[in-house]
Amino acid sequence: MSYDYNCGVIDAFNEVVKAGVKDLALSHPATKEEINELLPFVDSITTKYGTHYEVEHDLLITDLFPYSANKGKTVILFWKNDEIIDKYHELKVRKEQALKNGTYNSIREEIAKAFGLLLSYSEEAIEHYINTNTEKE
Repeated sequence: MSYDYNCGVIDAFNEVVKAGVKDLALSHPATKEEINELLPFVDSITTKYGTHYEVEHDLLITDLFPYSANKGKTVILFWKNDEIIDKYHELKVRKEQALKNGTYNSIREEIAKAFGLLLSYSEEAIEHYINTNTEKE
């Protein structure tokens, strides 16, 4: 994807995060190098909208999206209220602990749904994404 296209997406997502339409937004998955090229624009756009960002090299992988679309890619997370990014990090830790103690399969749908809610998806959209994802981790 082109630099200009990515900047447009980032601008739009930050506008909806500022407006409270989305709690958490993600850039398109990309290489670390592609993300690094976007950071000067990201700095300016998050300043403009009063939002925050974090470069995420290890995105939470759930049954919400196809595994290969995100594994090994870098994204930028955008949010307005710090409690949202805290919930995202807590969800990642919860998954990691469940994987370590062998209980992930019993909570994997719950983790995917919680991630979808952080992204401000409707329950119907979350169900659709999970049910139509043919490439689960």
